[in-house]
Amino acid sequence: MVNTQISQSELIKLVGSRLIIGIPVLLLIIFLPAGTFAYWEAWVYLAILLIPMLIVMIYFIKKTPEFLARRMQLKEKEDEQKIIVKLALIPFLLAFILPGIDKRLGWSNVPILIIVVAEILVCIGYIFVVLVFKENQFASRIIEVVKGQKVIQSGPYRIVRHPMYLGTILMYVSSPLALGSYWAIIPAIFIIPILVARIINEEKVLTKKLEGYSAYKQKTRYRLIPGIW
Repeated sequence: MVNTQISQSELIKLVGSRLIIGIPVLLLIIFLPAGTFAYWEAWVYLAILLIPMLIVMIYFIKKTPEFLARRMQLKEKEDEQKIIVKLALIPFLLAFILPGIDKRLGWSNVPILIIVVAEILVCIGYIFVVLVFKENQFASRIIEVVKGQKVIQSGPYRIVRHPMYLGTILMYVSSPLALGSYWAIIPAIFIIPILVARIINEEKVLTKKLEGYSAYKQKTRYRLIPGIW
């Protein structure tokens, strides 16, 4: 478990170590199946994904390091969430491996206009997630209730109870098209039922452990999509 009270210098080292490992792994997952670095869709996608991410990380390191330290936690405590995370790994990897194979074998011919629109949707999804981060400093990567945590009912939380997952779905489902693949949309879509299962379990935990969450559910009826669910 990551200590949320670590110093700024320690947090910078932690974030840096994660990036040093994470970015090469992401490059490997995308470019190795393609068999080439001449994959402009991937370079554009990585730019619109990583540059804003680095800017956001620098912002939170300076402004709210405790929040970023909380986001660095990866080990789930709830048994159901551990299973969900393992299941999510399969469609996640396929959604990013298949575009490279698609590029190598020439399965898809996605028009540039659709790729650009998908890139814009990825950006919108990420912006939405960042807005959630700014609104909710308790938005941990794992499902937990910590000391001093309170129910957030402002900003996007007035519309749906889990706005971060809405932004996440928009990013993931748009990513295959941004990478120039139709076929990779299939595994990407499976992220949706997995996140639904995560939300259902998360609400059980929050209802049980977070004071005021039951009342919040009555006030904000929809979990993910207004008028639907």
